[in-house]
Amino acid sequence: MDTAMSEKSESKVCLVVGAGDATGGAIARRFAREGFHAVVVRRGVDKLAGLVEEIEKTGGSATPIGADARKEEEMIALYDRIEKDIGPVEVAVFNIGGNVRFRFAEIEVRKFFKIWEMACFAGFLTCREAVRRMVPRGRGSVLVTGASASVKGYAGGAAFASAKFALRGMTQGLAREYWPQGIHVAHFVIDGAIDTEFIRENWPHAHAKKDQGGILSPDHIAEMYWQVHCQPRDAWSFELDLRPWIEDF
Repeated sequence: MDTAMSEKSESKVCLVVGAGDATGGAIARRFAREGFHAVVVRRGVDKLAGLVEEIEKTGGSATPIGADARKEEEMIALYDRIEKDIGPVEVAVFNIGGNVRFRFAEIEVRKFFKIWEMACFAGFLTCREAVRRMVPRGRGSVLVTGASASVKGYAGGAAFASAKFALRGMTQGLAREYWPQGIHVAHFVIDGAIDTEFIRENWPHAHAKKDQGGILSPDHIAEMYWQVHCQPRDAWSFELDLRPWIEDF
């Protein structure tokens, strides 16, 4: 549903680019609980219906929008549409992954480039358009989702790790440039398996550790995003690494 677009709201907006069924959706729900209007984005807008319904059932408000975060013109149009028709983007979350494994010598150029586009270039576009709108207001949070691969490569993960390393470096530069202008830029290293249907089906041995607190809860991850957004300016965090106690690091 897209009822929020018919009449501009004065609500603050939390934009989640990469609002899937796990972390991104949980972040959108968490901010919606605090009165933010959640704008949830992924390429297939039809896949967002369940998340929007869930947010609205608990008293929140949300707008689903289909956009390809790798396309500059689509991201510019996305932000313009939100700011014109819904409200100011106070929080922008980049949450697109792309964690697939290939033997290094067998990686095709098109696959390597696609992973980089998803995990890094899309983050650049999301963050650039966010700060362009936030700087004149002198406030806002830009929250970027990283992974274990942001800080350590692994066999079969050269494409994903190179993109996530680059995303982390970009975010560091962004923070140093825009913190003095009132924009809280933060990076989250999600180091461990997340409690999702994909993990349940493909790594049952990892999911079996759930009862021991050995797998990350999307809701608990989302709580950390909310807490970082709420930090006072004299005690900002740049990076949080989140992992279950059982995870090696």
